[in-house]
Parts: sequence; structure tokens; C-alpha cells
Amino acid sequence: IKDTSVIVEMDNSRNLDMDAIVAEVRAQYEDIANRSRAEAESWYKQKYEEMQTSAGQYGDDLRSTKAEIAELNRAISRLQNEIEAVKGQRANLEAQIAEAEERGEL
Repeated sequence: IKDTSVIVEMDNSRNLDMDAIVAEVRAQYEDIANRSRAEAESWYKQKYEEMQTSAGQYGDDLRSTKAEIAELNRAISRLQNEIEAVKGQRANLEAQIAEAEERGEL
């Protein structure tokens, strides 16, 4: 058995269909890219809708606050007019008191 030699032959001439492999990899890549694109679009659409809702709510809050400010400004104006009227009445009463004191009625 010492001088025995073994010859093993292998058939390494497999035909690799590179076009099919490239096509399969491309299809997998395109599938992943399409799913990623769809997920991103869905996420951005959801965020956009959330922002639209928030913007609408903030717009409503802003309109409400502006209306409240306008009402407060009207109230301030009315109070300022009342203050001026009361000041006029006070000045008139002070003048009447001064006249009464001059005439000796007080």
C-alpha cells in the first residue's frame, strides 16, 4: 500500500449563471428599496398629518386668544372712559364745594 497513489478528479466546470444571480440580487435590492421607500413615505405622511392637526389646533388657539385680547382691549377702553367721566364728576364736585365754601355755605 505504500506505493499506491490515488487520483481524484472533480468536475469544477459548473456553469454559473451570473446574469441570473445579478438579476436575483437586483430584485432583492429593489424589493428592500421599495419597502424602505414605502415605510419612509408612510412615516412622513403620518408626521405631516400630525403637524397639520397641530397647526389647525394652534390656529384655533391663536384666533381664540386674539378674540380674547380684542375683548380685553374693549373693556380697557370702556374703563378708561369711565375713569375720565368719574374724574370729570370729581372735578365738578370739587368746584361746587369750593364755591359753597366761598359763599360760606359750608
